[in-house]
Amino acid sequence: MATSPVLVLGIDGRSGAGKSTLAAELATALRRHREVALFHLEDIYPGWDGLEAGTHAYVTQVLAPLSRGEAAAWNSWDWAASTPGPRSTLSPAPVVIIEGVGAGCAAARELLDAVIWVQVPDATRKVRALERDGAVFAEHWDHWAAQEEAYLAADAVPENADVTVENRADGSAPDHVLRALKALPRCAPALSPERTESAAQAPLHTALQAVPDAAALFEALYAEAGHAVLLESSNLGFADPRQRNRYSIMAAATTDHCAVYEQRGAVGILREGTATARLAGGFFDWLARSWDAAGFLPAQGEIPFVPGWLGFLGYELKRETGGSDIRVDSQVPSGPADAAMIRPSQVVVVDHQASTVHLLSTAAADAEGFFGRVRELLPQLPTTAAVPAPLVPAPAFTAHDDRPAYLEKVRAAQEQIRLGNSYEVCLTTSLRAEAVPCDPWENYLRLRAANPAPFAHYLRFGDMAAASTSPERFMSIGSDGWMRAEPIKGTRPRGDSPEADLALVRELESSPKDRAENIMIVDLLRNDLSHFADPRTLSVPRLCAIESYASVHQMVSTIDARLRPGAPRAEAIAAAFPAGSMTGAPKVSTMEILDVLEDGRARGLYSGAVGYFSATGAADLSVVIRTLVMGSAAAPGTWNLSLGVGGAITADSSPQEEWDEVRTKAFGVLSALGSVFPGP
Repeated sequence: MATSPVLVLGIDGRSGAGKSTLAAELATALRRHREVALFHLEDIYPGWDGLEAGTHAYVTQVLAPLSRGEAAAWNSWDWAASTPGPRSTLSPAPVVIIEGVGAGCAAARELLDAVIWVQVPDATRKVRALERDGAVFAEHWDHWAAQEEAYLAADAVPENADVTVENRADGSAPDHVLRALKALPRCAPALSPERTESAAQAPLHTALQAVPDAAALFEALYAEAGHAVLLESSNLGFADPRQRNRYSIMAAATTDHCAVYEQRGAVGILREGTATARLAGGFFDWLARSWDAAGFLPAQGEIPFVPGWLGFLGYELKRETGGSDIRVDSQVPSGPADAAMIRPSQVVVVDHQASTVHLLSTAAADAEGFFGRVRELLPQLPTTAAVPAPLVPAPAFTAHDDRPAYLEKVRAAQEQIRLGNSYEVCLTTSLRAEAVPCDPWENYLRLRAANPAPFAHYLRFGDMAAASTSPERFMSIGSDGWMRAEPIKGTRPRGDSPEADLALVRELESSPKDRAENIMIVDLLRNDLSHFADPRTLSVPRLCAIESYASVHQMVSTIDARLRPGAPRAEAIAAAFPAGSMTGAPKVSTMEILDVLEDGRARGLYSGAVGYFSATGAADLSVVIRTLVMGSAAAPGTWNLSLGVGGAITADSSPQEEWDEVRTKAFGVLSALGSVFPGP
């Protein structure tokens, strides 16, 4: 018996979508590394009434034997004579591509490794089909189209396709489809040569001596991009021996060479140019395949990020790390994304310490054009991005929990601690303002001016945006394998005078409650890191240190450890997610308590993480706090605003003081918008 084919692909779509051309071009690309067998369904349809019969014959006579590694044999159709033609055969090969209307039918899907659905606008389809097949097809177009409609009404092939491609007929579809196929777990092993080639391609790099304002440069390059990320060290005046304020990174998905990934429940949506792949499974499984298992490039000097993925991990990914899933239906890819990432083809890294701008670009994405554009922009940038005028009227926020409700939840959390179900509960609530006329980027500039921070960030993913002044690192991994977590627990407001400010610092330093909160989270994170660390390297070089920011003082600790050789980096991050400083301890049981106390309300992006996964194996992720999350509202130019806030509850917490801490943490973001905390 012949060897079973490694990969069997079905390319389906309505007539005129360009299936035949795509199949031929995809076969040509794949033949660089192996033999490819190609079958066209039009060879087996028994005439212009033969879609249903031809589809059945294709499955039983062609696909079934090929999927078993056997040669296929069928009676071809003589379209000129409208009679059966000669007997045809097709031998199996490492890759088999089958194209035609019906290639992805339900009976075929269980035998195919992937279904590719090709689509174009109906008017374009007809023009292309008749140009190709001429007057012969024109006479039968309506009759054949009716069969296609009946087929698709009974069998939702597009909804069940693994890859959908918008075929622009400009030659881009084969490359985009191949990139999407490489992400499918069933296809990845057979496409390992192509995956290896992609992983080995280091970007082109140039460095410019300049000291730009990072936000001003991002605004000039990407402020209007639909998918963009700015990770900005905006707190440059802060004394930071750990170099958290050294780099700012910015990129956008603005070319077909970029990719966008979204996790929605148990479905991942990957967009590679004009192709979109649906990936079953969780975010961390995808991260392991697309980043951790892809192979890493050598470190590029001190450049922290080489593309790579940038974006956010929402708190609801806790369902993959021991927490429960509070989505109504985790199988339905609708609603806000639980995680979103871009893989840019062009990246800007600003080294504030060395006064250098690093530009990285794939050759295919017009590297020289990108480098030249940034060179021209740099001298024209303002010294700092302009701060927009205050919003008028200021957004009016409402609280999910008013003061009595929050105090009652604090007491309920303490009861869970008394019962031994938790040691520390990081209770949160949220503030919302609906349909606010504003611009998300301008909101980021307002927050940035009022509250500079080492892990500030601005995200834009379609109809969602986020503006953050986060001071907290969740977790980093160096390309050399060193991991670091820097939890914050313990907060005081800034004083009205230097004397009052210093007194608040002294109070925070000496607070037994705040130290206990911080040390409990340090112990939790030591355990999180230890799952994949060399235990001899685990250390706490900084315990309960005080850091001061524009609106608050914070108590911060640092935990370091080195990954064991060969340890999976994606799994190491999953083992620590979500950040213990946003859950409490022990993590899993406390997350279950929080699901109840927070009324089954999804935290979304808040309490998750934002950052990067570099092609060098490095990663750096901040905790999503002090963050304004924005979703587009119904009226054009209006946005729904959300601000998550909370604090750690221990056995000796004062409910009133916990409420005061919530107000303190909200102050920085609210005041930047001109808003006030709702209620007493």
